[in-house]
Amino acid sequence: MAEKISWLNLSNDVLENITSYNEEYKDFLSKAKTERLAVKKIIRMAEANGFKDAEKLIEKGTKIKKGDKLYFNNKEKSVLLFVIGEKKLEDGMRVVGAHIDSPRLDLKQNPLYEASELAFLKTHYYGGVKKYQWTTIPLALHGVVYTKDLKKVEISIGEDDDDPVFTITDLLIHLSREQMQKKLAEGILGEQLNVLIGTIPLESEDDDKSNRVKANVMRIIKEKYGIEEEDFKVAEIEVVPAGKARDLGIDRSMIFSYGQDDRVCAFAGLKGILDMKDNKYTALAMFMDKEEVGSQGNTGMASYVLENALHELAALEGDYSALTVRRCLKNSWVLSADVTAGYDPNFDSVYEKTNSAVLGGGIAIAKYTGSGGKGGCNDANAEFLRDVRDIFDKAGVAWQTGELGRVDAGGGGTIAYLLSKYGAEVVDCGTAVLNMHAPNEITSKFDTYMSYKAYKAFFE
Repeated sequence: MAEKISWLNLSNDVLENITSYNEEYKDFLSKAKTERLAVKKIIRMAEANGFKDAEKLIEKGTKIKKGDKLYFNNKEKSVLLFVIGEKKLEDGMRVVGAHIDSPRLDLKQNPLYEASELAFLKTHYYGGVKKYQWTTIPLALHGVVYTKDLKKVEISIGEDDDDPVFTITDLLIHLSREQMQKKLAEGILGEQLNVLIGTIPLESEDDDKSNRVKANVMRIIKEKYGIEEEDFKVAEIEVVPAGKARDLGIDRSMIFSYGQDDRVCAFAGLKGILDMKDNKYTALAMFMDKEEVGSQGNTGMASYVLENALHELAALEGDYSALTVRRCLKNSWVLSADVTAGYDPNFDSVYEKTNSAVLGGGIAIAKYTGSGGKGGCNDANAEFLRDVRDIFDKAGVAWQTGELGRVDAGGGGTIAYLLSKYGAEVVDCGTAVLNMHAPNEITSKFDTYMSYKAYKAFFE
């Protein structure tokens, strides 16, 4: 039996590849802090590798052929990359589907207020978060605002070294006797996730001294961005941890960063489709939005964005039929590319160690997710797992199996069930993560690189 692939038996060339890949991955994490920024970065990288906007081909009615590289930009919040194969669409595709949204805080429609000469921004948390983790850390603002004259203004504050950062306050330990007796879920409430943004009042000859700090904040924002307070009502501004992705550990073996759920799999899928050498079947890399809140909405996996794109491609292929799309989906193989829980010995009681993924074990295959009695899961069949194992083994991919903790300890799921409803073969397959859904998450550089190798091999 061949020796299991690990850190210990890698050649110097492979170690250099791991280092190079992860430097590029860290740059992606640092620049793609939101789903909009991720789409922009993905399209920029795709275009540099010969991908064309599919909408332009559709307008011209250009026929597609093997080797054509196309992307569908869905409202700047999700994107699909296709590389046309030699087989017809109805023969199926090889799909790697990831999501690019992450847990965060969103500004409310009327966010700005003043209390006791402190100016704050009200937020509504997005996705599954432990609210107490979001206090007393440096935060950045990213998003888009539209002014009354329909001008689009892009906001990014808190990432550059010269930028200010923001934060959410917490109670000093000296006055926390009552707070410390509460359950963790109640120590910080959703309505306390208010971002501190300023303290200097606006100079005024008016005797009314109320809301002068708020007025000064708006003065600064208007001077810098041309935004009125009313414009917040039609804005999308996200609050995320400030700062760049960093190496973790004295051996630099890990990455510490916000948003690795699920941009670690998204980047691996992106690099996999950009670097693949050849493909018999049409390859599709999906980068979807809204997974953290159930995949609903017109940019999530539950929308018809994939079906709509396939109908367009079927028309460009010739002899259009809706049956072609149905057969394409039914005959496809899919890796639902999302992270899984890495075993953490500090919290051993919620893991079943022999069936948990570990950092440094390679990409993790999860036959099923769900909770309790596999509720809400996609349970991959043995025949498909046989084929996935064969692909990975032949490509020299280090892989492991895992599930999301002990039976009845909790659970969760991702986009697998939404793709399997078409009859496609689907399995969850992604990178193990520590601190999942925290402001900063942890991955192994070995695993991130093996995720890339796995997706590339699957496409090919």
